[in-house]
Amino acid sequence: MTAALGQSGPAASGGLSAQGGEPVSYASVTQLNGMLAQLEASSKSTQADLVKLRIEHWKTDNSYKRQALGNVDSIQRNLQGALPEMIAQLRAAPEDLPATFKLYRNLDALYDVMGSVVEGAGAFGSKDDLQALSNDLNGFEGTRKQLAQRIETLSASKEAEIVRLRADLKTAQAAVPAAPTKKIVVDDNEPAKKPAVKKKPAAKPTTPSTAKPAAGQTQTPAAPTTTKPQ
Repeated sequence: MTAALGQSGPAASGGLSAQGGEPVSYASVTQLNGMLAQLEASSKSTQADLVKLRIEHWKTDNSYKRQALGNVDSIQRNLQGALPEMIAQLRAAPEDLPATFKLYRNLDALYDVMGSVVEGAGAFGSKDDLQALSNDLNGFEGTRKQLAQRIETLSASKEAEIVRLRADLKTAQAAVPAAPTKKIVVDDNEPAKKPAVKKKPAAKPTTPSTAKPAAGQTQTPAAPTTTKPQ
């Protein structure tokens, strides 16, 4: 059965995450470059060995031959398209975990399909074909193991970085003094206060005014009124 291999194009690069310009150690880049160079050498050798493979001469039924030819075609398309793109993405972001894991999964699928082709070569092909393809398979397996170890190391490093950043954040928050909070205490047992009643000001008594005569003047008494008899 043909295993599904990674596809090239936009779908293959959709999961790539940027590193945001974070510095990468020289040892990490050196390790990755050596691993990718080994993978590219295995890919080149495999493509050459698959071209020389004569599956049509295998002494088996046509159904098995068609299956083997389909596997070979799938491997070649992956090695010529999807794999170079994944390698380029990882070189651009050496410690990007999604890109690293994507390449690992692709190698995992390649190993399965290659294993089927090597098995067929051992059963129906020549010894030379079997030896060459076995060496190619071992090359992919070696890189796959190194990638698995790198994923584990990067995951531990990223986890330690997250823990450190959380600790730094807590320290920074603790250094900032908290604003004082006003507490309002409500006593449910305290009786409600009655509203104060405002007193009206008392009215001032009014006194009749007595007019004093002006200086040098005498006050003339009013003439009595008389009633004439009728």
